[in-house]
Amino acid sequence: MLGLMVAGGMALIVAVFCTPVLRRWLVANSIGQYIRDDGPSMHRAKEGTPTMGGIVLFAALCVGYFVAHMITSVRMSADGVLVVGLVVAFGLIGLIDDWLKVHNKRNLGLNKRAKFASQVAVALLFAVGSEKFGHASTFLSFTRWNSTGVNLGSIGWIVWVALIVVGSSNAVNLTDGLDGLAAGSLALVFAVLAIIGYWQFRHFSIYRVSYSLDLSLVAVALAGACVGFLWWNAAPARIFMGDTGSLAMGSGLAGIAILMNLQLLLPILGGLFVIVTLSVVVQVISFRIFKRRLLKMAPLHHHFELSGWPESTVIVRFWIMAGLFAAFGLGLFYADYLSVTRLLSKA
Repeated sequence: MLGLMVAGGMALIVAVFCTPVLRRWLVANSIGQYIRDDGPSMHRAKEGTPTMGGIVLFAALCVGYFVAHMITSVRMSADGVLVVGLVVAFGLIGLIDDWLKVHNKRNLGLNKRAKFASQVAVALLFAVGSEKFGHASTFLSFTRWNSTGVNLGSIGWIVWVALIVVGSSNAVNLTDGLDGLAAGSLALVFAVLAIIGYWQFRHFSIYRVSYSLDLSLVAVALAGACVGFLWWNAAPARIFMGDTGSLAMGSGLAGIAILMNLQLLLPILGGLFVIVTLSVVVQVISFRIFKRRLLKMAPLHHHFELSGWPESTVIVRFWIMAGLFAAFGLGLFYADYLSVTRLLSKA
């Protein structure tokens, strides 16, 4: 428990106190957000707001995670290091994308093929590494390694993991469109993952996640980093996380869920990100096939903005949705635990 407190607390402190330092440097070097031409007109006022704030997020994660190991007896694992490495790698992809946007002075960074290829490459490396050096199970899982009984095999599992990582990172990236929306929603999901990881540690005989406590440290450090960053990112935002943060945090969600054997539970825990992504998919399909838009603008939060909702209202209501999805996912996890313990007591 002390390790969790240290990891989360240190990450929060780093995010709260280092974000304004980074912001001043970004302002001094004229590194600000460029607003896309086809975005909501009210967002024009945000142009020039410092971006790349995600640097602080993965820096806070690293400090929280490694300091917790330095002053507590929690054992560092390949699983935890792999997730931290995944977050940093995706953060660097986002950083390059953000930097190119600033350099080109428009809202276009890496081209789609280069961005997607780099994400797939890193995701495949993580998948192979988690199987060869980590303690990943190749079973398709919901709440436990054997909850479905379906073994994907080595190749199938690697492909499956890559899809989850790339999908999750892009889902969070799409959700990061309003001040504090992504950071607040992520904090809720990471907090639930930290609780689940600790529960798996206490009940190893059921879950068989060798280093769930270490993964819980990663989750709580990410939650602390998001909360600390939210202090400056809340509306009206003083700094944006950019692709640097959204891609990194989305990959972190996926990495933790995969190694905790929660692959099929992740879409429920992160239900808000799924809905936002689906809104984009539906909008694109509707326009290409029927030549009409179902939403005033995609992603979904922009639709509500253009429908007359104040930005702060959209943000808070989406936070509520994110919290409800995360709580529902936690409830399903606990319900499964109760059903397993009943079966064990009868055996």
